Amino acid sequence: MSKEKSCCCSASSCCSTESITPYDKNDKWVTGVIHTLKGSVPVVSTNLHFKDMLGAWKVRWGIGRMNYKINPGLYAIGKPDHTSPVLVSANYKLTFDVLRKELSGLDCWILILDTKGINVWCAAGKGTFGTDEIVSRISKTGLSEIVSHRKLVLPQLGAPGVSAHEVTKQTGFTVIYGPVRAKDIKAFLDSGFKATEEMRTVKFTMWDRLVLTPMELVAAAKSSLMVFGVMFLLNLFAARPFGLADFIAYSGAVVTGTVITPLLLPVIPGSAFAWKGWLLGLIWTLGFTWYSGWFVPGFSLLDIGYLLVLPSLSAFLAMNFTGSSTYTSFSGVIKEMKIAVPLIAISLVVGLVLLLINSIWV
Repeated sequence: MSKEKSCCCSASSCCSTESITPYDKNDKWVTGVIHTLKGSVPVVSTNLHFKDMLGAWKVRWGIGRMNYKINPGLYAIGKPDHTSPVLVSANYKLTFDVLRKELSGLDCWILILDTKGINVWCAAGKGTFGTDEIVSRISKTGLSEIVSHRKLVLPQLGAPGVSAHEVTKQTGFTVIYGPVRAKDIKAFLDSGFKATEEMRTVKFTMWDRLVLTPMELVAAAKSSLMVFGVMFLLNLFAARPFGLADFIAYSGAVVTGTVITPLLLPVIPGSAFAWKGWLLGLIWTLGFTWYSGWFVPGFSLLDIGYLLVLPSLSAFLAMNFTGSSTYTSFSGVIKEMKIAVPLIAISLVVGLVLLLINSIWV
């Protein structure tokens, strides 16, 4: 790791060597430090190493997700000075990596907020990417004495959590909202902080949705272990034990809610995620029960039970995806939950009772 030091202080000023931002010296993405009037600032690489990519893959699958974060504070890219732009972002390591990867060749500062390891979009909704944290972080890093200008470039997706005029009122810094995607930040800076309509457009492509589904699937799989345990116990004294067909029916409903519904989100009729999941879950259940030959006399309780349970399960899992989507608002999610959750609960309870009756007594 290169530890070449540079200094952005003027010839007449003395630089402090105390670190503004604590960091792990074993992190390969820290390539050195730069000294400022307020202290030393870690300089970070714009190249991603294998460990960075492995970490990104792991959190996509929900492994160590809540601890994948860096220390909040001030970081440097290149050799920034007092005139260099200040970009603001979250302390979720995945977000930080996506941003720094796009900053090669630039000299700038990155002010990282303490968003508790949450990405910008979600943190803005939760209030951790917000006015108070920006004001506090400017004060803690001494940013006002490191740069001579008074401009902060924030990601556009952070806007819901920030009161720009309050930031200016309390710190003197003007908030400028940058592009939605990090890959556009260079063009945005080169154009003098002007964003095109394309830069302002929030997209949520099939690929964007696909990379988010493993975490939903893993979470559902963990919860399903308890369901499989209950099935195993019931099989000890069941008249009709649960078998492979039941396992496939259940797993199909889980995949429908966690993967298929998010992928097909824009083309499924309706606006509520729970409805979209229920609709695809119903199609899956009807198709599977028909293919399994359960649409015959003697399977009525099983048919009705699964038609109540499986679409509801898909609906609940699809509703969870609202937290990952840019299609919804916080108030919209609350409204949807107030309507959908009671209906899902009733349908699940009635359906499970019918399945238990069918398994034990029929």
